[in-house]
Amino acid sequence: MAKQQTLSVLLALEKAKKYCAYQERSQLEVRLKLRSWHIPEEQTEWIISELISENFLNEMRYAKAYAEGKFRIKGWGREKIKYNLKAKGVSNYCITKALEGISDAYDTRLQQEAEKWLRTHAEGPQQRQKLIAFLMRKGYAYNDIMRYLSL
Repeated sequence: MAKQQTLSVLLALEKAKKYCAYQERSQLEVRLKLRSWHIPEEQTEWIISELISENFLNEMRYAKAYAEGKFRIKGWGREKIKYNLKAKGVSNYCITKALEGISDAYDTRLQQEAEKWLRTHAEGPQQRQKLIAFLMRKGYAYNDIMRYLSL
């Protein structure tokens, strides 16, 4: 019976490797996937440590890829990226380092998102407030938005 249990853990490790190789994953995502496969907590910890030691799982790499992807593809701001990374169980240190990677193009992207919104919305009495609300929903900080609008 113990041999069968060991085999299932090794199979779970192989499945987890494939799951991590497909795209970057956070530790929380892998834990949830292992839980859905009904892997006991003790074995989950062993699998996670194996994935880390074999570099299938890397929190810093995940945070950077996530931040760059959401910033470049979806146009998210720092606040939304930070909030979502925290929800995925990423450490504050990794979040800070990941956000440093998008700092260079941040103001340019804020301007692009604002201009895109302005092109598709008619001018009106509350246009400025609606633009601010839109940019805040995208995850841009109020201070950054006001600095852009005052230019």
